[in-house]
Amino acid sequence: MQNNDELFSLIMRSFKHKITRWDYFVNWLKVFENVDSIEVELNILNSLIGKDDIESESYKLIKKYPEIIRAFPYLIGVRENSIDILIDTRRFIYHHFDFSTRQLSDDDCRQLAVFVVGSGIGKILRDKRVKNLVDYVTGVEVGLDSNGRKNRGGTLMEQIVEEYVLEACHKLGLEYMPQATARKIQSKWHINVVVDKSSRQIDFAINNKGKLFFIECNFYGGGGSKLKSTATEYNQMNRYWNQQGISFIWVTDGAGWCNTSRPLREYFDKADYLLNLDLLSRDVLTGILK
Repeated sequence: MQNNDELFSLIMRSFKHKITRWDYFVNWLKVFENVDSIEVELNILNSLIGKDDIESESYKLIKKYPEIIRAFPYLIGVRENSIDILIDTRRFIYHHFDFSTRQLSDDDCRQLAVFVVGSGIGKILRDKRVKNLVDYVTGVEVGLDSNGRKNRGGTLMEQIVEEYVLEACHKLGLEYMPQATARKIQSKWHINVVVDKSSRQIDFAINNKGKLFFIECNFYGGGGSKLKSTATEYNQMNRYWNQQGISFIWVTDGAGWCNTSRPLREYFDKADYLLNLDLLSRDVLTGILK
């Protein structure tokens, strides 16, 4: 590159629009772990499928197998072990349903049978809308897991960047630490780092004979105010680490930057290193770490 303008132009031109990989869509391990944890209870509940008097049959089943109530939150896609249902909108009276494992009174069994009907699960069972509750809950869990895709986007970026970190450190014979904290760095490398807050966690820390490099990475597929605030925060972070003799490397990517270039340019002009995935693929990180 002839100058900084050309380098920044290259960065802007080479942002990726997507980094979606197979493990982005569904965390199947988590889905099946959740389903397996209540599979026995779900199979017991399968006996309700096709019954006409669901409330009465539910009561008898809960009475005989009280442990099945553990599965109730899963049937409606809820993570909590208890739910408060508003039953009187004039006096704002709520009915509390507790699904934790315990010894159930006769009234508890009757109220929990009411929940089966009131939640709509009873109608699904009576009308045979599902043939197997294990399969049904697997679908519910897949739906719930889709909410985690936003977090997985950040995790995917970290996974990709770590491939390059690992490769560079292997070439140079260096050690690196993912999700580094001051305590971990002190414990492993005996280097004291002063953090601005106790919860501070660095995506990657690299140790080159006592010289530390900190890497933060993120991916922004869309725009928004978050990009500007991140650039401002990382500018401050760069100065903070520099004061301790630590080099800071920000690896960011995503089409979101295409319409938010000004704060990124401000960071580029003031900070140590700004990289994207394209520059990593050109082995720029190895040159920096040397």
